[in-house]
Amino acid sequence: MINITPMQPHQIMDAKLVITAVAQRIFEPEKTVQEFYDILEDEDELHDVDDYQHSYGQSRGLFLVVMDDDKLVGTGAVKQLEQDTAELKRLWLLEEYHGQGIGYTVVTQLLDFARSYGYKKVRLQTSQRQERAIRFYTRFGFYRIPSYRKSMDNISMEIVL
Repeated sequence: MINITPMQPHQIMDAKLVITAVAQRIFEPEKTVQEFYDILEDEDELHDVDDYQHSYGQSRGLFLVVMDDDKLVGTGAVKQLEQDTAELKRLWLLEEYHGQGIGYTVVTQLLDFARSYGYKKVRLQTSQRQERAIRFYTRFGFYRIPSYRKSMDNISMEIVL
């Protein structure tokens, strides 16, 4: 049974492994999940997950995990970007769970959380390689905006709450 709840400290490693497993298939398919995980760790790309309580909880944010019974299968988070703008982060779901409305439910919960904290807009960045994600966000009502972070491969999107 699928359950979406705030992340707990004992779920950090499982969350990092789900994020890595999904991202590896997109960005480094020639590497193993472990090799890609090692790269992410070396580059400190997952530091916000390690310190999610500070990175999200103390930043007017929330980090959710998707559980299928006792198996962590997805993540999603939102945190303050500017006074009235939140940022959607870490939306990852194992591929076998796509197309079941789970991602939609996670984003809906995160946008509801953002509204309850008085945010007026939510922004995100995603890679141009993530065509499926871009279509998903567009159907959700996100639209492209000029990049709010320097990155060659990413596109920025926003939704008004």
